[in-house]
Amino acid sequence: MYKLLLLVLVPIFSLAQTSVQGKITDKENNPIAKVKITIPELNTTLTTDESGLFSLVQGNRNLVLILEKEGFQKLEISQSCTIDFSIQLQKMDSENAIEVVKVEKKLSTLGRKQKAVTNTQNLTQGELQKAACCNLSESFETNPSIDVNFSDAVTGNKQIKMLGLTSPYILMSEENIPAIRGALQATGLNFIPGTWAESIQITKGAGSVTNGYESISGQINYELLKPQKEDPFFANVYASNDGRYELNTHFAKKYSDKLSSLVLLHGNTRNMKNDMNDDGFLDNPLGKQVNVLNRWQYNDVEKGIVSFLNIKYFKDEKTGGTFNQDAVNPLSWKSNVTTEKMEVSNKLGYLFPDMPFQSIGFQQAFQYNKMNSQFGLKEHQINHKSYFSNLLFNSIINNTKHKFITGINFNYDSFQEDLQVNFTKNYDRIDTSIGSFFEYSYDNLNNFSFVLGARADNHNRLGLFFTPRAHVKYNPFEKTTLRFSAGRGKRASNMFVENINVLASSRDIVINDENGKLYGLNPEIAWNYGASLIQKFFIFGKENEIVVDYYKTDFDNQIVVDLENPRQVTFSNLKGKSFAESFQIEWNISLMRHLNLRTAYKYLNVKTDYATGLLEKPLQAKNRFFANIAYETHILEKGQQWKFDATFNWIGAQRLPNTLANPIEYQLPTYSPNYQLINAQVTRTFSSTFEMYLGAENLGNFKQKNAIVASDNPNGPFFDSTMIYGPVFGNMFYAGLRFKIKTKKEVVREI
Repeated sequence: MYKLLLLVLVPIFSLAQTSVQGKITDKENNPIAKVKITIPELNTTLTTDESGLFSLVQGNRNLVLILEKEGFQKLEISQSCTIDFSIQLQKMDSENAIEVVKVEKKLSTLGRKQKAVTNTQNLTQGELQKAACCNLSESFETNPSIDVNFSDAVTGNKQIKMLGLTSPYILMSEENIPAIRGALQATGLNFIPGTWAESIQITKGAGSVTNGYESISGQINYELLKPQKEDPFFANVYASNDGRYELNTHFAKKYSDKLSSLVLLHGNTRNMKNDMNDDGFLDNPLGKQVNVLNRWQYNDVEKGIVSFLNIKYFKDEKTGGTFNQDAVNPLSWKSNVTTEKMEVSNKLGYLFPDMPFQSIGFQQAFQYNKMNSQFGLKEHQINHKSYFSNLLFNSIINNTKHKFITGINFNYDSFQEDLQVNFTKNYDRIDTSIGSFFEYSYDNLNNFSFVLGARADNHNRLGLFFTPRAHVKYNPFEKTTLRFSAGRGKRASNMFVENINVLASSRDIVINDENGKLYGLNPEIAWNYGASLIQKFFIFGKENEIVVDYYKTDFDNQIVVDLENPRQVTFSNLKGKSFAESFQIEWNISLMRHLNLRTAYKYLNVKTDYATGLLEKPLQAKNRFFANIAYETHILEKGQQWKFDATFNWIGAQRLPNTLANPIEYQLPTYSPNYQLINAQVTRTFSSTFEMYLGAENLGNFKQKNAIVASDNPNGPFFDSTMIYGPVFGNMFYAGLRFKIKTKKEVVREI
């Protein structure tokens, strides 16, 4: 296979690439050396030589060039790359040198990547700050594409869903390095502080083959803050009425034009006991967390070298259970979850100075994850060591219409796992895989583009397998965009980690062993197909946007988690059908300047064949309605501004697992009631360096009744905390402030 791949790649690499030459001069036509030339579309930076010259690969379209040189006025220009060209820079006069004027065009905080072939949304820091955003699992409250749910009623962990499937089916990456997997697959987003994220990209459907084979329903990639861009100091302080307190501080240091460092510190604690639904259990676990990240960035523009080094550590401890805990009290029940992580990762990229369309990059990451859990008498421990590396090469074929990326990656995972329930068993294992991929992109530079990708992987337990994926984008009209995608995904489930919530119950654990290599079971395989339509139009001079998308995931095999017997949970391979259909329609409206309304309706049809037949997936709402309204006042001369944001969610009925075998007092209805959630936040910006915010969640004070089955007898045979479909705490109020120290004084003017 690899020989065949080389036979394909070598001729492609050898294709000639014709270049054009640019020259930068002053008004007297004297060449200017060391001019910084940024090309945003290509994510490339160049510099001119002593003769003011630089080279670009010849193309038949215009590129935006941003030219910067000390003592000269910054210039942004659209330049044709068909023939050699020359550009003049104007020297900066004394008046221009007095202050830096930053002209801002107000952009949407939640936008779609129009040029991307994939169906990708981009969440900026402005969007993340519309809610308290204490961690990334809570950062999707204002996004209709992601559903956020509690996994159970005792641990406080939130789990996200996309296209009707939980987070293990979503590839989670940090700057396109798979980051949340293995031992932290289901809970990892809880440990990424929201203030650390520069932006988040949400891709629906089959993702790129460059990021691995595990993505099934989509990908969530978060970009961290960059050391070279950050201000010297930032602080965010948060407190809520449920006893949660958080502090985030960032320290940036620029050692030279090439080397910068950023230290991110996060700490949180919850020390207040709450039982707002009067079931005798803590609504939220008590706990504390410390989280540290040190980033180093090295950029040598002249040599085309870009590098990042990350060193990360965190420890999180949570204690939940009954409100009053006593070791000798038969009605006392306790949970403890301790999570610890150490990580070292780096990225190294080289941009060919004479060929800005060509680059080579290397990514690698080492992680050590440890999670110890106790739920009553049940215990689970897992230690996970992993190493990931990825070598990528980007270039073009003849011209910019034809691009490709190819490479090879390697994964190593070592698991030490023990489960102590009605049996004690060890599940130690080692997973290794090596894979190669090739992805070809075509863009006619007008209205049609597509991406075809494939990868081949050899896994010690999954065997040798092939992963194809395809994406197509077509613009039949100027304001109409159609996208289509299809692809295959395969994954080795970490069964107990991904379903750790079932341990917070008295259910017996049953595994229908089929002599597979994953807990006795076989790997999960699924196909995802999807289409989306974006239509923009104007009403009374204001831009509107309607987005319609439909996706379906069909499982060839799935590890089925069967909760239909209230006394046990059964893990088995799929026998029959399992699919997830997602239909969503959004209407994004600009009501007036600085006033925007987003609305969405989502229908989910998720069904699986259980032992009792084809049933709706439990605890999954078929119908949801979403609305978000945001208003900002004009920015005054000193940076003063008000921001208002409110989000409404209507969540339809959810099927509950069958409990008819329980005593009547411990039986639940077939479906949950529908309910509404309203969140709101007000932010007052006093200057460009200081702002305060005040917010509320669940303003309607909805609380789920009977969130814990048999909460009056937690050590009995009917106890179950997994039947959670809504909040248990009720309304929650919070306040906080953000403060930063800037290096420059900026005058902000809106357009």
